Amino acid sequence: MRSDDTIFAIASGQGRSAVCLIRISGTESRSILEMMAGKVPDPRRAVVRTLREPATGDPLDQALVLWMPGPQSFTGEDQAELHIHGGLATRAAVLRVLGSLENCRPAEAGEFTRRAFLNGRMDLSQVEGLADIIDAETEAQRRQAMLQLGGRLGDASEGWRERILQVLALLEASLDFSDEGDVPEGLEADILKAIASVHEEIRKALANRSGERLREGLTVVLAGPPNAGKSTLLNALAQRDVAIVSPVAGTTRDLIEVHCDLGGLPVIIVDTAGLRESGDLIEQEGVSRARARAQDADLVLWLVPPEGEETQAPSARRVLRIGTKADLNQNRRDCDLMISAASGEGLRELIGRLEVEAGTLMGQGDAIVTRERHRRALERAQSSLERAHAMLAGRGPLELAAEEARLAARAIGEITGRVDVEDVLDRLFSSFCIGK
Repeated sequence: MRSDDTIFAIASGQGRSAVCLIRISGTESRSILEMMAGKVPDPRRAVVRTLREPATGDPLDQALVLWMPGPQSFTGEDQAELHIHGGLATRAAVLRVLGSLENCRPAEAGEFTRRAFLNGRMDLSQVEGLADIIDAETEAQRRQAMLQLGGRLGDASEGWRERILQVLALLEASLDFSDEGDVPEGLEADILKAIASVHEEIRKALANRSGERLREGLTVVLAGPPNAGKSTLLNALAQRDVAIVSPVAGTTRDLIEVHCDLGGLPVIIVDTAGLRESGDLIEQEGVSRARARAQDADLVLWLVPPEGEETQAPSARRVLRIGTKADLNQNRRDCDLMISAASGEGLRELIGRLEVEAGTLMGQGDAIVTRERHRRALERAQSSLERAHAMLAGRGPLELAAEEARLAARAIGEITGRVDVEDVLDRLFSSFCIGK
């Protein structure tokens, strides 16, 4: 991936369309516009131009053309946009001409955004926010991604990092100039107070896990004995036939997942194998997977059928007991809700209960931490700050306390990309679509 090449890519959807947007970024953008569209328009002003093949002068299309010189562009480089007609032949012809030009090549996945990051137009947390906007499936996910793109996490992280660097500067001053008159007395008390303040703010950010839940989706596992109505309920919640429904016990052998939007919140509903003792090795594996998924789930709906022996619910963070097939038998004890997926009885109440549970666990998009990468970096920073505070409070070596402060600042810098994060960049930008 060479950064001195001029790159181009389609930035709109694939297939036949009314308009197709082609983005161009790099040092040759202006000359490419001159060769294909004639006179370059004023910056950030859309004009209609006839695009021509440079070698022959043959017309390619009549397009809307924009010119955006760097550094005031998305990538920070000279950039152009061609809004051409969305026919397949027209698009292929323009792309063919662009690919034939010297020092101009198709962009790789995420390369436009990567250049924006490398040119200082975005920090790494904003890049992740942009990726989350593209992937957002619900309104709550969109709102959270917009906060990240707007710099919510980046601003907080840079604030913590700057305060830690100030602590580090005070420690260095205490080490190197302790015999100078301009170093105030009681400096270590001020340092301890500053470290404790940053540590407490990071602790509060880490305590709120709703951002990660909102980004990934709340996991709700349907569990219960065979023929409790799990697959029927999954189909009813998904409003389509997702799982096979059969009166034969043990029909569901593997996990079946459905992604739903409940009140603007993302929920993953998982159907599992019926929990029972079985001599069938495949069914045993299904039961084992069901128990493991229930243990990791945010919420387990334990389905209680009207007949059969009482089976103990698996260990889980939170369990709701749901009486199924209510049209056959309403007399069941200790159930939080009674439903009948066949008749629809109680389904509205169940969905409302799920929305409440999801809202409680996910909050209102007020979390700062939205990815495991953020959490790991802040946990390392928190541990370094704890060690630095302990050393200073115990009159330990200032050199070691300064090193711990330096490690804390470095860990936080990884969130915004202030330090070497090449491996993170490779993973992140490979998940972007071409043209972004």
